[in-house]
Amino acid sequence: MTTPNSEYGMEEIPIAKAREMLSRLPELLSAENRAVALTRHGKPVMAMMSWDLFESITETMDIMGDPDLMTALRQSIEDTRAGRFISLEQVKNELV
Repeated sequence: MTTPNSEYGMEEIPIAKAREMLSRLPELLSAENRAVALTRHGKPVMAMMSWDLFESITETMDIMGDPDLMTALRQSIEDTRAGRFISLEQVKNELV
């Protein structure tokens, strides 16, 4: 039986139970795009997630680990909040 893990905000599955569910877990996790904590003696020891979620997390970590990209992202957010942006029409006109 799965239980909520308050520390990580995800469900927990004992490793023994996960072993029984192994062939069904890919569909369950992919359908809801979520991760579960696998536990041993009630303590989380590893996470299991869909490959798409793993790739998304990895890509996010790569972006967050790149100082230049993070600077550009922060600047973009600041520009948007301050109303400093160009319209789609302006972009289209510049591309023609």
